[in-house]
Amino acid sequence: MANKLRLGIPKGSLQDATIALFKRAGWNIYADGRSYFPSIDDSEIECMLIRAQEMARYVDHGVLDAGLTGIDWVVESGLDVESVTTLTYAKQSRRKVRWVLAVPELSSYEKAEDLEGKIIATELVETCKRYFAAKGVNVKVEFSWGATEVKPPMLADAIVEVTETGSSLKANHLKIIDTVMESETHLIASKAALADAWKRQKIDQIATMLRGAIDAQAQVGLMLNVKRANLEAVLAVLPALNSPTVSQLSDSEWVAVNTILEEHVARDVIPRLKAAGGAGIVEYPLNKVVL
Repeated sequence: MANKLRLGIPKGSLQDATIALFKRAGWNIYADGRSYFPSIDDSEIECMLIRAQEMARYVDHGVLDAGLTGIDWVVESGLDVESVTTLTYAKQSRRKVRWVLAVPELSSYEKAEDLEGKIIATELVETCKRYFAAKGVNVKVEFSWGATEVKPPMLADAIVEVTETGSSLKANHLKIIDTVMESETHLIASKAALADAWKRQKIDQIATMLRGAIDAQAQVGLMLNVKRANLEAVLAVLPALNSPTVSQLSDSEWVAVNTILEEHVARDVIPRLKAAGGAGIVEYPLNKVVL
């Protein structure tokens, strides 16, 4: 029987972003909306759509060898699974998300201690209980099945909810008074899968390519030509992962320079390169950066 890696893809808010990440990493996943078993153009991988909240459980139980989920749900589960790599992406952005303690904006609550004896609604029940216990605050934590932002003040006094931008909380007239935890997506695996040499190699391959795709998102490649006489001035302008690559051109007085830099600095660097003597400057996107 051919080797197969059973891989969990998070169903729900992270699904589209995860499939897009795999595409940038070199795998095409096809989910038709009806099946929980999307196809993938790799005969060694078998995908299954699983809610992020349940991913750690199925990896721990051996139903899946590996999966992608937020570290928040791993912590919440309390299960003993291994984090292979971090992958900072979310539904709308490439930032970590936050689980925050939020209260009605017109309330007098300013800190967690002000909520003594109150009702807190959240999906992250166990983590929330630990948070308040560590502060010595007695509260009643209730599980929320969704639409948590609308519960204060009638159905709960406060909530612990996940946010990327805080815009949904503001729209529901809530203010953040503390951060309970930060979270980001992790590739997790079972100890049994990592003990299997073939599965470990396949998981490491996926981790390397996904990590490379993530790292490439905020960076661009830059290539330009420069006279040798101006090379030192050009190199002084360039920030880089490592020393830029310098190659001799057919004209002995000229060299080509290739480098990688953060996309947000390119707008400042390119004019300075031109002023330093750079010519034929080309900025290009990157699919993967593997360090």
